[in-house]
Amino acid sequence: MIYCFSMAPLSVYVHIPFCIHRCAYCDFNTYAGLQHLVPDYVKALCVEIRLAVRAAGKCLPAHTIFFGGGTPSLLPLELVEGILSTLQASFDLAADIEVTLEANPGTLAADYLIGLRELGVNRLSLGMQSANPRELGLLERQHDFGDVVQAVTWARRAGFDNLSLDLIFGLPGQSLESWQNNLKLAAGLDPEHLSLYALTLEHGTPMQHWVARGLLNEPDSDLAADQYEWSGAFLKEAGFVQYEISNWARQAEDGQIRACRHNLQYWRGLPYLGFGAGAHGYAHDVRVANVLGPAAYIQKLTEPTEWVPSQNTNYPITPATVSAIHSQGRDAMGEFMMMGLRLTLEGISRSTFRERFEIELDDIYGQEIDRLVRQGLLERQADTLRLTPHGRLLGNRVFMEFIDG
Repeated sequence: MIYCFSMAPLSVYVHIPFCIHRCAYCDFNTYAGLQHLVPDYVKALCVEIRLAVRAAGKCLPAHTIFFGGGTPSLLPLELVEGILSTLQASFDLAADIEVTLEANPGTLAADYLIGLRELGVNRLSLGMQSANPRELGLLERQHDFGDVVQAVTWARRAGFDNLSLDLIFGLPGQSLESWQNNLKLAAGLDPEHLSLYALTLEHGTPMQHWVARGLLNEPDSDLAADQYEWSGAFLKEAGFVQYEISNWARQAEDGQIRACRHNLQYWRGLPYLGFGAGAHGYAHDVRVANVLGPAAYIQKLTEPTEWVPSQNTNYPITPATVSAIHSQGRDAMGEFMMMGLRLTLEGISRSTFRERFEIELDDIYGQEIDRLVRQGLLERQADTLRLTPHGRLLGNRVFMEFIDG
């Protein structure tokens, strides 16, 4: 029998790696043309969830669930229900649990959204990316802005009161005016949350190859910075609060920011479990990663149905785990700094750093902090250290100061 113990709540990430089409800029662990594996994949997911909890030896409290991908909205409702039922039977789920599902606008239907809401999914993240047909074509997205409007309309009718839209800026050939129009149209749909990401040319993607061969101009980093700065001013005026480098949210009636609670778990360096092909997790100071391929993942979870952790194999490791690294010392501190500084309001709390690592922040990073403050990239405010507005533009440069080697 598994008993429940008092502990800090976890977040649970469920990876759905299937897509109808893999977009030109995407380097996520996703696969097109493998939909025939979906039923067996979901069975394997449920096995991994049960084995992880068995390895923990106790009932684990969880306060967020996030279905990411890939395209989770490709899952039939009965398979979503199967995963959620397994999670409900395996975890002590919070009464106010946040359950997010990522969706591509072109894959949704009104009845499907009603079904999701009835199953307990209460937050929807839509991959809008752009409202411009040329830009959507460049990204190889399989929807248009009309699909986004329709998806939002259906979602509201289904009872979703927590919607997020993802957009990408800094595209090759994208003008400031085009980006401004995209963001105005997105804000006009009245979402509770917006995620704005600068395009990154990831190695091995079609878009990176196009640029390398001269078929496409390189993104203009100066223009992308102008787009980002304009976005912050525009969204502030529109009533959004920036709480993370790439994320803005509206305030609820009680004054709380409608932030993505699941992602806050990552940025605060708190434990989470990842299930599925290529999923990552972090618990008990151990960072784990699963096997990438869906077929290999299914095989690993099909064969060892009677798998039991050995003496030196502890939760959060499962049969799908291919990497388990103990995060400690300067590595753990650097990860904490890099993630925490992304939070533009919270930043890094000196007292939290002291409590977690049993040493003063300035004893470890005093010189780096002083230098970044002089450069106008960090600011001190009472117990808090956080990025300045200029530092948000140069976040990666700041983060590298805290990463050894």
